Amino acid sequence: MRAMGNRGWAVLWLWLLPMRGEATASPDSEASVPREPTRSGSSLARLEVATLVLLPRAGSGEAEGFVQLEPTLILDGGPEFGLNLGAPIRLRGWGGSVGAGRVRREDWDRLSDWGQLVRGLKLGSDAAPVGVWLGALDDYSLLSAHLVRRYSNRTNPDYHPAGGFVTGTFGPLYTEAFASDVLGARLVGAELALDVGRVLFGANDPPGRYSLAVSAVHDWGRAGGRAPSVTLAHLDATAVVLRRPGLEAHLLAGWGGRPGTGGAWGAVLGVGADAVTPAWDVSLRLEARRQHGGFRQGFFGPDYELARFQTVGLEGVPLASIRFPDGYSLHAEARVGWDGVGYRGLQRHLMLSLSVETFSWGRLDADGRLSVQLLERSLELAVKGLGVGLGQPGARYLGAAEARWRIAAGKLYAVATGGTLLFPEGEGTLRPGAFASVGLGVDNAR
Repeated sequence: MRAMGNRGWAVLWLWLLPMRGEATASPDSEASVPREPTRSGSSLARLEVATLVLLPRAGSGEAEGFVQLEPTLILDGGPEFGLNLGAPIRLRGWGGSVGAGRVRREDWDRLSDWGQLVRGLKLGSDAAPVGVWLGALDDYSLLSAHLVRRYSNRTNPDYHPAGGFVTGTFGPLYTEAFASDVLGARLVGAELALDVGRVLFGANDPPGRYSLAVSAVHDWGRAGGRAPSVTLAHLDATAVVLRRPGLEAHLLAGWGGRPGTGGAWGAVLGVGADAVTPAWDVSLRLEARRQHGGFRQGFFGPDYELARFQTVGLEGVPLASIRFPDGYSLHAEARVGWDGVGYRGLQRHLMLSLSVETFSWGRLDADGRLSVQLLERSLELAVKGLGVGLGQPGARYLGAAEARWRIAAGKLYAVATGGTLLFPEGEGTLRPGAFASVGLGVDNAR
């Protein structure tokens, strides 16, 4: 089971990747990728200055313009320690409501917003018995990923929490616990996995060949805006059916429900495969799912921080309060990384992530992102998009694009970004908007 044996702590250095903001593309895009990874014991300092314009859509308000200053400090202490500090400071240039302050108030008006100062703190790794990560959560999945899948805690552009998770290995047991907001009462959950093969056949059995797992997730709904609370739980079984150097295939099955809600349950059967070569890193997954009584797999997904206020559709109610239609779905997910020089670190010439789920009653959900590096890694292009409820009334579409180009021997870079946004309002509605930004940055990456 790849989630047990290779949790992928390289992803904890997400701060070095472009567009590592939320799947709905808020203007919190992070700084550009150095050509070479930082060395153990090294540091990186960066300052980015840009103009940022927040634009209303469908006549929903006045445009606002800002000058955005974004300092960053990265300390790399090796495979088991790293720290990234910094946050965008948006100084108002024009627009906004009467009496609006010089600094954009919505970026700092909650205790949780101060969590954005810590972009990343890692202690430990896959090789350590215990590991800790604090910072922004982007494209986060909780182990088996049947409750929390591709989740981002920054989908709400006015809510900037620091999340975190803890991993631990104790003999044949592997566990992971997470919180979407370490400064507020929000989404929390954990999964405990038992390596059955090692229990039955001893410590010499290949890790993760047979496993059983139980997970539970609860949303308190008290931070980042009030919303109804909800609790889900899931059981999972995984068996590796093929294991060769650089290739692994497995079968999976699971069952879940909503504790305290009668008749709310779901089941899943699926297959998965992971392939790793010097140039390629590919992960594929295909699942057939059954939903009943309001339960669904992937409930806490890329759209959740918006859907918790208003789900897709004409009802205009929070996701926790709506009854998801009974039916079946087919879910497919692919993650592909490729590098032309065989470098399997943080940088890739191409990174692709795509998830699609089609439902028997006519709905389609899709979430994807693509980034490419060109011109000897001096130019990086990235796009991402999210479509929820496609084929249904009130479908939700969001997306963004970004370009970063290193110039002046790599010390200076230009950046341009743009995309669409949805701002949750106090009455539980979503106000549409867009953003555009251009700027320059300087760092000591090379």
